[in-house]
Amino acid sequence: MAAGVSTLQRRREMAAATATSGAGRCRLSKVGASRRPPPARVRVAVRLRPFVDRTARTSDPPCVRGMDSCSLEIANWRNNQETLKYQFDAFYGERSTQQDIYTGSVQPILRHLLEGQNASVLAYGPTGAGKTHTMLGSPEQPGVIPRALMDLLQLTREEGTEGRPWALSVTMSYLEIYQEKVLDLLDPASGDLVIREDCRGNILIPGLTQKPITSFADFERHFLPASRNRTVGATRLNQRSSRSHAVLLVKVDQRERLAPFRQREGKLYLIDLAGSEDNRRTGNKGLRLKESGAINTSLFVLGKVVDALNQGLPRVPYRDSKLTRLLQDSLGGSAHSILIANIAPERRFYLDTVSALNFAARSKEVINRPFTNESLQPPVLAPVKLSQKELLGPPEAKRARGPEEVEIRSPEPMAAPASASQKLSPLQKLSNMDPAMLERLLSLDRLLASQGSQGAPLLSTPKRERMVLMKTMEEKDLEIERLKMKQKELEAKVLAQKAEDSKEKENHYPTILRPLSHRTVTVAKPLKKAVVMPLQLIQEQAASPNAEIHILKNKGRKRKLESLDASEPEEKAEDCWELEISPELLAHGRKKILDLLNEGSARDLRSLQRIGPKKAQLIVGWRELHGPFSQVEDLERVEGITGKQMESFLKANILGLAAGQRCDPS
Repeated sequence: MAAGVSTLQRRREMAAATATSGAGRCRLSKVGASRRPPPARVRVAVRLRPFVDRTARTSDPPCVRGMDSCSLEIANWRNNQETLKYQFDAFYGERSTQQDIYTGSVQPILRHLLEGQNASVLAYGPTGAGKTHTMLGSPEQPGVIPRALMDLLQLTREEGTEGRPWALSVTMSYLEIYQEKVLDLLDPASGDLVIREDCRGNILIPGLTQKPITSFADFERHFLPASRNRTVGATRLNQRSSRSHAVLLVKVDQRERLAPFRQREGKLYLIDLAGSEDNRRTGNKGLRLKESGAINTSLFVLGKVVDALNQGLPRVPYRDSKLTRLLQDSLGGSAHSILIANIAPERRFYLDTVSALNFAARSKEVINRPFTNESLQPPVLAPVKLSQKELLGPPEAKRARGPEEVEIRSPEPMAAPASASQKLSPLQKLSNMDPAMLERLLSLDRLLASQGSQGAPLLSTPKRERMVLMKTMEEKDLEIERLKMKQKELEAKVLAQKAEDSKEKENHYPTILRPLSHRTVTVAKPLKKAVVMPLQLIQEQAASPNAEIHILKNKGRKRKLESLDASEPEEKAEDCWELEISPELLAHGRKKILDLLNEGSARDLRSLQRIGPKKAQLIVGWRELHGPFSQVEDLERVEGITGKQMESFLKANILGLAAGQRCDPS
């Protein structure tokens, strides 16, 4: 019989290894691991609690007997003369202490958390077998949870001290699964929470409270009040029976202090499962009966998950229960798992004990594949402080009133001056780069800083601000590319328009406005409707004796008109008007336009003809980037303003401003 059991066990192990290898490779592809991690079998330890009533030991002898530190035997209920033998990774008898269980099975897996891997400890067994005592213990004999937290915090303090390569932080969350509802014990008012799975296959619970802890006193301050929120109830077998599955989640975050600035995250699950119950012996009724039904259902699904993993089935029913959904990492996942099966020695618990031992034996065959949860963080961009004079540039610095300091958190392509961009370190423009090349550049940056470089430190910006900076830089790069494409399109349109204008000029008389160097405008009477408003102002001021605008009326010239009789062409006199403006007035008008372009706000610029909101913003942006306009013709250099648009702008504004000199003596 023993030979048959061992052969069956070897077959199951081979099937489990074959079935889980494919799942392990699939999970590795999600996290991008470079090589397949070695498998880690779920380790199982069995704890036999002492008799609750010492006097009943003589009248009711125990049904379980330990053989050595790894094996035990129990009477065969079908044949009293035979015994069933079980072998596990560890067996703790009635005289074992809390310290023995912790140091023998739990303490060795804590070191994996500092390597960025997950670990879990599950307490399993029937009701009244001592699961909660194993996990929590008492003030005199603390259990697994307080001992593990005390050692883990001590490890993080030692590894995270100054001078060590990693900075560590620890957070805790505490929840219970009560009647298929996930409840936050640190915040009971949050209600039922949902369980999600990210793109890497990691299980997470959005909205679950996380408390940072730096010492064991911090842990007790959060854990003890939350433990009182857990649902318990009295049954015939236990006065304080757990009516829910309790899960304590401890996260250890590690951040590398030097390049390449890696980040690791390890999670520790400490799970106190509710015990399976026989309602005939517990006497459950009403609410207790409903609670026991939910508990037994979730434990039944847990057994189905273990069987599916061992048999290599294509579907593992993790989603059939909230408990198994949460244990997806612990069973067949990426965690170093320890199952502590608690059993009772009394013969009246015989069936529950056999059921727990069979489940523990099947769980021992489950294969997990732990891997390191590691990611590479991009470099941190530090804020650069520049004075207002440096931001405005040399011409505007003279008009600056004071050395007002401003903080620039990201380089602005359209608004930052050239002098400011020279102050920024080239490393601040990096978004994605090979880690090896990035490390070499950072080493060079530190070397330059040690030799007296004035560059700002590169690694002091918080993560959230760094991500905002990188996103802003990418958006600005896209905006620059879009503006370049738009500029090319506008240039192509301008060239096409110039080609059309050149063809029209060959067939038509010259335009109304002469070159700006002549400072004269000639308008014919038949084109009165085409004369713009500034010319009307000039005509109104012509009546003034002090006006410097001269309106000369030439002699009428005759133009031949075709009459009804083609042999006798008819002639008609036509008056021509020529307006001549003094160079001083035109120079004054150009000066007023130039001053408005250099000093006016976007709202002031919109008062000019042919200038809308977009062009006003473009002019202000160009002025902040390149400095003041040296002449009015520099307006053509602004992106989005063509030479033809500049000529139209001068037609519409320079004569009006020149004519308005008398109204505005300045």
